[in-house]
Amino acid sequence: MEIDPRRLRILYEVARRGGVLRAAEALHLTSSAVSQQLAQLEREVGLPLIDRSQRSVSLTPAGRVLAGYAERVEEELAEAKRELTRFTERLAGPVRIAAFATVIKHILVPALRELAVRHPRITPVIHEIYGPPALQELRLGSVDVLITEQDMGLPALSQPSLSTRLLYVDEYRIVLPPGWAEPAATVTDLMRCPWVASLPSHATGQALDRLAGLHGFEPRKVHLVTEFDSALALVADGHGVAIVPTLALLDVPEGEVLVSDIREVGARRVDVITRVGRTRSGSPIRCRPW
Repeated sequence: MEIDPRRLRILYEVARRGGVLRAAEALHLTSSAVSQQLAQLEREVGLPLIDRSQRSVSLTPAGRVLAGYAERVEEELAEAKRELTRFTERLAGPVRIAAFATVIKHILVPALRELAVRHPRITPVIHEIYGPPALQELRLGSVDVLITEQDMGLPALSQPSLSTRLLYVDEYRIVLPPGWAEPAATVTDLMRCPWVASLPSHATGQALDRLAGLHGFEPRKVHLVTEFDSALALVADGHGVAIVPTLALLDVPEGEVLVSDIREVGARRVDVITRVGRTRSGSPIRCRPW
């Protein structure tokens, strides 16, 4: 059995992107060309790889197995490219950085100014993406540096193939509508309040759940948001209270929200994650952001 690696790449992209059309766009091919290459790959392996019985394209069990091997091939190729780049030992070229809004605005933008002075041949490329999709992009080599957030109450990400370093500790603050006559002095004062909450996978969502568990109450999550600007707008208009990191408050006009004096909320950790490569001798190489 001989498998054309180019067709294996196409199968991988179909599995990764969730369909022929998106894979075709990523590969700069037509949908017809992708379908033809997949059909040829099926003839090469002698097994159906695509389930065409449904309206949406999906992989057969054999297709999923082969796509898994294709992903490993892609990772190895990405690692080979990184190893070859290291031979040049030059600080130049693009560095792809995945991050989220508050870090881009208040940490990355100032850092980019300094980078331009110290290493003008480096071209930073910012990609606003976070969560599991960002981690997948890092593993596959689509980004070089990943900046993540999580509640300090949780352990830092630890995987043999990744290097995690603490970049910044961002203290949480509880914000309330400015028109409230009785500012809360303790978390207990907020137990019956409506909350503008983040997703449980986000750092402030994790913080609220942790805080509720410590103080024995079930938060009334009236609103669920993903961006701090949205949370602050809802709080400012009187729709509830929220936990936000200090970085999110830097540009908020004075008096727009009431920042509580409660300090027992904790903090989020902002981490820099890079891949760990290996030389032929087996000694680890830790990729630096720049």
